[in-house]
Amino acid sequence: MKEFFSEYQLLNQLPLGMAYVPLQEFTHLYENLEEAFCKGTLFKDLYKPFSGRRCVR
Repeated sequence: MKEFFSEYQLLNQLPLGMAYVPLQEFTHLYENLEEAFCKGTLFKDLYKPFSGRRCVR
């Protein structure tokens, strides 16, 4: 239990993160809501199915 508190105190000393998120344009929408629900997004541009490959350069 003591180890947990020491790790938590270390995390409190780290700075907050920052992120840049570009503005999302509402284009290329799925018209069939059932299809959009199954794919997990309303936007065709955001649908990126898992291909089973690793991202190796």
